[in-house]
Amino acid sequence: MSSSSLSSVGGAGGSPWQTASAIVARPLPVSGSHILKIDGYSRTKSLVTGKSIRSETFVVGRHRWYIRYFPDGLSSAGWISIYLYLAETTSVGEVNARYKISLLDQDGEPVPSRGTDSQTCCTFSSNTQSAPLGCPQLITRKDLEESLYLKDDVFSVKCEITVPREIFTDPMPISLLVAAPPSDMHRHFGQLLSSGEGADVTFQVGEETIVAHRCVLAARSSVFMAELFGPMKEKSDACVPITDMEAEVFMAMLHFIYTDSLPPMDDDSVVLMAQHLLVAADRYNMERLKLLCVEKLCDHMDASTAATSLALAEQHSCHGLKAICLKFLASPGNILKAVVANDGFEHVRSSCPSVLKELEARLALIEILPSLFNLLRLIIVFHRVYADVDSESIL
Repeated sequence: MSSSSLSSVGGAGGSPWQTASAIVARPLPVSGSHILKIDGYSRTKSLVTGKSIRSETFVVGRHRWYIRYFPDGLSSAGWISIYLYLAETTSVGEVNARYKISLLDQDGEPVPSRGTDSQTCCTFSSNTQSAPLGCPQLITRKDLEESLYLKDDVFSVKCEITVPREIFTDPMPISLLVAAPPSDMHRHFGQLLSSGEGADVTFQVGEETIVAHRCVLAARSSVFMAELFGPMKEKSDACVPITDMEAEVFMAMLHFIYTDSLPPMDDDSVVLMAQHLLVAADRYNMERLKLLCVEKLCDHMDASTAATSLALAEQHSCHGLKAICLKFLASPGNILKAVVANDGFEHVRSSCPSVLKELEARLALIEILPSLFNLLRLIIVFHRVYADVDSESIL
């Protein structure tokens, strides 16, 4: 390779590659565990003393380990032996660590006195000629077969490893040296919406004329895809009328389509905007926008909004929002405040009366009120909602 070729492989302008590494002094020990499940114990009994089956390799403390299961012991016939090994690696030859090997009961808990617990650090070597470390006599085969630890021909053992404080060298990836800035795609698409540059579709929303880009809308909404590129495309070549949404809500929906985020909202209008956007999100099949609106409604739920949110949740299949509204309203204090605060229950009763039945059922399961007076007030409230009986006649 020529010198010019070498320069092109390096950094810009022919400068050499920059590399880095770090010396890391880990202040605390690192612990981890691995559970080895022997499924089909009876079929492993054919292995003679000294023969084993190896587990998958696992990592604890930057080091790779594996377990060997000896169905008839490493050197003592009639015993089950479990040994822990350091996997072969080019970066380290020896590792000091503490270990604990335990037989597990059917609840996954260690069986007392059935295992080995090393209180001091042992030296593990990747050299296969080194003496193995582990539990030579975990349990006799006879005891295991007569115990509850073996069920459906299955039993398990757990190996816990603690690697003490270490000092090691770690390479630093080039990405830490030349950090890429965070994504700003949303900002560019937002500017595209606000500028209207290259817009190719026009919407008439009330008295407002709003322009947008077909491809962006279609990429974000299957409904827009069908309307703008489907069989009805000819009708969308002219100005597209939007009759079921206010201009402010439509612009908020476009803001989400272009930036994948909600626009800034005033505290006084956040609930109302979230309710309208939830309807729009359901209309245009945008599940993420729908969930963001549900999150806003849950965060701002109070007695003045709970009933309306409950109706929206039922009408637009927002099961999580419905559950939270029912839980909120199942509190006697909240439901009294909610009915007194607004006429939201009238909307619930007219649009989805089945939800009121669910709420009634929930209230019936609770010790509703601590006194007879509050119980009478609750009855009055529900009669007002259903308009069946004049509350004054009850009193």
